[in-house]
Amino acid sequence: MGANDFNLQVNRKALELNLDGRVYGTFAEIGAGQEVARRFFYVGAAAGTVAKTMSAYDMTFSDEIYGTVERYVSRQRLWGMLDHEYSLLRERLDAKLGADKTFFVFADTVAARGYLSHNESHGWMGIRFQTEPRGEVNEIIIHVRMLDAENIAQQEALGIIGVNLIYGAFRHHADPARLIGTLLDDLTPRRIEVDMIRFSGPAFAKVDNRLMSLQLVAQGLGRAAMFRADGEVVQPAEELYKRAVLIERGSFRPVTHVTFEMLRCAHDDFAPREKAAPRGVLTLAEITMQNLLSTGELDPQDFLDRTDILGALGQTVLVSNFGEYFRLVDYIARHTSEAIGLALGVPSLEEIFLEKYYEGLEGGILEGLGRLFKKGVRLYAYPRLAADGSIVTADNLRVEPKLRHLYTYLRENDFIVPVSDYREDILGIKSPEVLARLRSGDSTWEQCVPPEVAAIIRERRLLGCPG
Repeated sequence: MGANDFNLQVNRKALELNLDGRVYGTFAEIGAGQEVARRFFYVGAAAGTVAKTMSAYDMTFSDEIYGTVERYVSRQRLWGMLDHEYSLLRERLDAKLGADKTFFVFADTVAARGYLSHNESHGWMGIRFQTEPRGEVNEIIIHVRMLDAENIAQQEALGIIGVNLIYGAFRHHADPARLIGTLLDDLTPRRIEVDMIRFSGPAFAKVDNRLMSLQLVAQGLGRAAMFRADGEVVQPAEELYKRAVLIERGSFRPVTHVTFEMLRCAHDDFAPREKAAPRGVLTLAEITMQNLLSTGELDPQDFLDRTDILGALGQTVLVSNFGEYFRLVDYIARHTSEAIGLALGVPSLEEIFLEKYYEGLEGGILEGLGRLFKKGVRLYAYPRLAADGSIVTADNLRVEPKLRHLYTYLRENDFIVPVSDYREDILGIKSPEVLARLRSGDSTWEQCVPPEVAAIIRERRLLGCPG
């Protein structure tokens, strides 16, 4: 190995672990070569770390060893690999080495760019490990998207992030946010994306995986992360696949009657139209990083309070760094060919037709609107109350004269759908005002939110609700 190789952090990490007398385990890799194990062999002294490497590429061999699964690149296959290999490792080496070693199994199952196939390149990767000899087992799993155009570059990126994951597990397990920040050492988000991470085990007993999902987006490892109402993190592509998707973007700080009604009204129109979607309709509450950083810094407790409220309503949450709606639609449409609906207020609809938001696009507002209003995309516009007391709807909204014909076309062809069964009595409710009342102890805030929202805020003292 040449001297210049140690300019790479990944090689220094691999050698450090090889020279650590306590770290010892198995590498099981399927789909893009044994790229992670190769790093440990390349830097030297691998006998100190590598108990076994294997790769069951043939599907029959793989099924015989790890059990049958529907998809080979899946979380289920990864868990099967980790279960089988860790059991073997403990069975065969615990009596001999268990008192001195912290055992681990690293596994990945990957669909890299093929010789003939140019499908999306992605994979599951995980490590099951001890933090002390004969200690309890812990686990970290991630889902990655490989963005390099060439197979050899994808293999290299996999090797690097795999070493980073193993090193992070042993060196940074006490600081999961830092561990996440090191996953792309010697890489960039243009080469590989991480859109799901899940920590489990006693070493991570105090870790909230929702916050770790937030860290993926906040630290730039991925553009979006998703978790269900119960807080379980999910891989977005799996959750969106073959589903019609209805999304509401908001601060949800708190969920008001307007927020709730906006989504309900949109769903009442959207769901019956899309009942033929193979996996039904998924509703998402989206919170953008721009919104979470609106106060100047990221407040983890504020984020958890919002998601607790949404969870109480049974809502799946998407955290994203998509500023413009068309980028959000691009992302969703990449994972499903079914219809997409956006539930929004008329103020957001007005902003969509402001040219300043498309200055970074070569085609300007026409390109942006073309990407937004793909086939099967509909905007459900909830009215707003004007300063003079009048109600502005999608039908009487005024846009710039030069865009009027374009707006009319979109409205008449059902790309923009006005919400008609709105509640006029709630149109004056504004989230910032409700939040201010809540924090000041003015109990009238409860009249502005659904009863179940008021109950969880009171019971858990969320969003600064005084005790």
